[in-house]
Amino acid sequence: MSRNFYILAATLSLFAIVSGAMSLLPSTLQPGLPANGTLWRTLALILLLAGLASALIGVMSNLFEQVDRHSEEARRLARQKRRGNRSL
Repeated sequence: MSRNFYILAATLSLFAIVSGAMSLLPSTLQPGLPANGTLWRTLALILLLAGLASALIGVMSNLFEQVDRHSEEARRLARQKRRGNRSL
């Protein structure tokens, strides 16, 4: 699950870099596209923030998955230990 968020974060960050680069190009090289540099910078900032939020969600979901696996393993070991004590 967290892998999907990492891929989304990388894609949004790539588009943020492209949007940031578009704000540096002169308007003559952008026929048919918005030539306003502040529009490109705003879009780059929004995409970058969305990418960072997606990466944070990916990290948090990965941490919760690790905690869940660890607690499940601890429960399984405790159950095996109890079963071992009953058979004695």
